[in-house]
Amino acid sequence: MRWPFRRRSGHAPAGTVTASGERSIAIDTGGGPFLGNAVTGDHATIVQTPPGELRPVRKVAAPRGLTNLPVRHGVFVGRTRELKQLDAVLGGAGTAVVQAVHGLGGVGKSALAAHWAFTRVRRHNPVWWITAETPADLDTGLAKLAAALQPALAHLPQDQLRERAVQWLGAHSGWLLVLDNVDDPAAVRPLLARAVDGRVLITSRRASGWHDIATPVALDVLTPASSLDLLTRILARDGVPADLDGAERLCAELGHLPLALEQAGAYIAEARLNPRAYLRLLADHPADMYREAGEGHGRDRTVDRVWRITLDRLSDTPLAGEALRALAWYAPDDIPRTLLDPLGTPPAVHGAVRRLAAYSMITLTGDTISVHRLVQALARTPDPEDPHRRLTDIAHARDRAAAHLHTALPAARRNPATWPTWRSFLPHIEALADHTSPATDTAVTATVLNQAGLFLHGQGRKERATPYLERALEDRVRLLGADHPDTLAVADNLATVLRSRFL
Repeated sequence: MRWPFRRRSGHAPAGTVTASGERSIAIDTGGGPFLGNAVTGDHATIVQTPPGELRPVRKVAAPRGLTNLPVRHGVFVGRTRELKQLDAVLGGAGTAVVQAVHGLGGVGKSALAAHWAFTRVRRHNPVWWITAETPADLDTGLAKLAAALQPALAHLPQDQLRERAVQWLGAHSGWLLVLDNVDDPAAVRPLLARAVDGRVLITSRRASGWHDIATPVALDVLTPASSLDLLTRILARDGVPADLDGAERLCAELGHLPLALEQAGAYIAEARLNPRAYLRLLADHPADMYREAGEGHGRDRTVDRVWRITLDRLSDTPLAGEALRALAWYAPDDIPRTLLDPLGTPPAVHGAVRRLAAYSMITLTGDTISVHRLVQALARTPDPEDPHRRLTDIAHARDRAAAHLHTALPAARRNPATWPTWRSFLPHIEALADHTSPATDTAVTATVLNQAGLFLHGQGRKERATPYLERALEDRVRLLGADHPDTLAVADNLATVLRSRFL
């Protein structure tokens, strides 16, 4: 008896072989040279296939040159060190994960993986790319691999194709598998435990969880030279040299992040602007520019969209968003972790910091935190379309950032034992002043500026002290009036500094 090509539910007909388990496949050639029956272990599905295709996976050879690597768009520059690291790691047995130092979306992990994989298509077969953000994505990609290995089996149920692909990988060597944008290391552990004789390259925003299954390859932002090279190549049109006025400054403003440079370059090229004009737009209309790009640059590949997806994943840790918005008002590097202590209980604060670091939105070094300057800029910019960047939340974070500084500053400015702590906070006071307007300063902000001015005056840095005291006085007058004792006290401090500058 022959069954047509279709799935059938229920018990298998008499005489059909039985599979040993729910996910296994039993094979029955039916006595004929052309058709065979694939039966799941629970007899839920029966599919006819050519019997020669249902041979053991160890006897299935990959078609020559089998690959599905994505079409490479844009320009690839630099990364010599990282490419050599991948050569060294994947030259032997095992797996590797391309991991950004800050774990930052947009740092170029996928571009690096694709570029490196293209250099290996003559050494490995197949070279197979799977977007593996979720377990379902991973299963789909593996099923497509099985179908590509044996097109005649493409009609099998996905779970059987997926299992057959895993069995094939476990039975063969010489292949290269790229798992792109893996969100959870646990999702790929079962596959890596069974597919041990090939090469697996993983990209992920996750900066942790790989120590026992992969060799980390750190990926940071571009060097200033490579950053300028990338922008220059994007802006070059039809062999005509690009107008690079302001290019170096733009690269620095975008923190040498490849995705941001590509986004800006696409916009500049299409609008026929130069980098300096784009910088003006970025300063005047930041929310619009963070989500705008040229027509050839996908909306889902803009910096605001990429980081919004990451923060969506952290939505089960509400304090993570609050912490990131507070950190946005400080200098990008060497932020004392104690500045986040007032946010909540120690377990809650540590949990938020740990998760931000795990998704590489921040970098932890000892007792300090670093945040990419563009992440900070985005977190300070309200956008009604982004639930993580509501105006009220950002204003609240700005005020909390000032309050946290006030709480952390040592009271004894003249005690030399406190001077190292004071000096460590000065860059963050300066950043807060630069990123805010006197019109939004609170009484606490005014106090922080007054204290900073007095400390700088005591350190002999009178020129730096003056602007802080002038702004503190402006704040006091606006908030309390010109005759309030606190206002008069700041005026006296300013007068003392100004008098000493001209004596």
